[in-house]
Amino acid sequence: MSESRRVGFVSLGCPKALVDSEHIVTGLLGRGYDVVAEEEQAQVVVINTCGFIDHAKAESYETIERVLDSGREVVVTGCLGADSEHLKDRYPSLKFVSGPADVQPVMQAVAEYVPPGADVQQLPGEARSRLTPPHYAYLKISEGCNHTCSFCIIPHMRGKLRSRLISNVLQEAEQLVADGARELLVIAQDLSAYGVDLRYAADRVGDVELQTRLLPLCERLGEIAPWVRLHYVYPYPSVDDLLPLMAEGTILPYLDIPLQHASPAILRAMRRPAAAEQTLERIQKWRRICPELAIRSTFIVGFPGETEDDVGVLLDFLQEAQLDRVGCFTYSAVDGAAANGLPGTVDEGDKLDRQELVYEVQAEVSKQRLDRHLGKTLRVLVDEVQNTAAGPAVTGRSQFDAPEIDGVVYIEPGSGTAARVRAGDFVWARILRHDDHDLYAEIVGEAVSFSPPARLK
Repeated sequence: MSESRRVGFVSLGCPKALVDSEHIVTGLLGRGYDVVAEEEQAQVVVINTCGFIDHAKAESYETIERVLDSGREVVVTGCLGADSEHLKDRYPSLKFVSGPADVQPVMQAVAEYVPPGADVQQLPGEARSRLTPPHYAYLKISEGCNHTCSFCIIPHMRGKLRSRLISNVLQEAEQLVADGARELLVIAQDLSAYGVDLRYAADRVGDVELQTRLLPLCERLGEIAPWVRLHYVYPYPSVDDLLPLMAEGTILPYLDIPLQHASPAILRAMRRPAAAEQTLERIQKWRRICPELAIRSTFIVGFPGETEDDVGVLLDFLQEAQLDRVGCFTYSAVDGAAANGLPGTVDEGDKLDRQELVYEVQAEVSKQRLDRHLGKTLRVLVDEVQNTAAGPAVTGRSQFDAPEIDGVVYIEPGSGTAARVRAGDFVWARILRHDDHDLYAEIVGEAVSFSPPARLK
C-alpha cells in the first residue's frame, strides 16, 4: 500500500460510536485507503468524537489539538461534530466537520486530501470491518432517541429514534456470525423503543413476516448466535416478555438498564420515564422468571436539587435491587441540556462523597452477587490467551459480564485443557474464588463448538 493513501483513524466514545467508526473504516478500506492508528504517519486523520459529558468532550478536544499541532489535516465526525460551527470557531484550521453516523461526508472529506484508489471494493451484504476482537461484535438496531431527559442532549446530537427494519438487522447479524462473532451485543440508545417509530412494521424475513419489534428480533438472534446480550434497556412492561427467552437460554440472562437514580423527586427533575418503586417490583418479577438474571446499571449523583435524603433513597434502592454491576457518575452540566437551569447546585466535594457512598454500598452487594458463583461450573467465552512460564493464562467472561465494562474470569495457568484453548472458544470453568470484581476458575471441560446455521455456510 502506498504511504500516500494512508489515513489515520481515532475512535472515541461509546459502543454506538464504535459501530459508526467501523462503517467509516469499512468505507475507507473499500476505497483503497490504508487505515492506520493516529500515532502512525498519515497525511489526514479522521477523529470520531464523543461530546456527551465534560470528560469525553475534553478527550475529543485534546485529540483534535494534538493532531492539528502535528501538522496533519483533520476530519472531525461524531457527536461533537453535531455543533460544527462551534468546532470551526474553536479550530479555524478545521475544514471538514460532520455529525454522528455521517459516513459519506467523511469519505468525501478524506478524498479532498488523499485521492482514493482506482479499484473501489464493497464488502458483501452487511459485512463491515470491525474494531472489536473477532469473536464479539456490536449490533446497533436503531439510531437516536425520543426521550427528553433534562441532563441529556443525545436527541440534539443524534436525532429522534430511527429503527432499522428487522430484516436488515438480522442480515447483519448473520454476516457478523459468519465472520466469526460468537457474541452479539445488541445496542441502541433505548432498545425497549425499537420499532416504535415504524409502528412495528411487518417485514419479510425469509418465508415469514415478522414485526419490527424487540421480542421477535431476540427470538431470531438467539437462533443465529450462541450469545446475545442486551444493552441500554428501559424497564418497560414490554421487557417482561424477554425474560422467558433468557430463562430458556435463547438470549443471555443479562440486562444493562441505565436507571440514573431512585429518588422520585430527582427522577422527575431528570424527566426519566420510569419510577423507582415500579422498577424494583419489575426487577423482582424478572428474577422470579429468570433467577440467573444479571443486571448492570448506571447512576448519577449530585444532580441539581439532590438532597441527602435523595441519596439515602438511592442507597436503599441499591440494597433492595441487588444489582450485579453499578457505575456511578457525578453530575456535570452539558451544554444545551435543560438541567443547566435547575436550582440547587451541589458542591463538587459533596458529589464525590456521594459517589463514594454509592460504591461502598454497591461493593457489598456485588460481593454477595459474586458469591453465588462459587463452586459452580460456568460457560466462559475466552477473550485472551497468553503464554506464561506456568502455562497458558486464559482470560474470558461468563454470561454475566459484558466486555470492557464488567468483570472477567481468570483461568488458573496450566488448568485443564488450557493449552488447546484459543480466543473465541467456549470452555466450562469451575469458579474457585473471586475478588471485588473478577472470578478465578479452572477449566473442567471444553464447551461444544458452535456451527453457524446452515443458511450461513
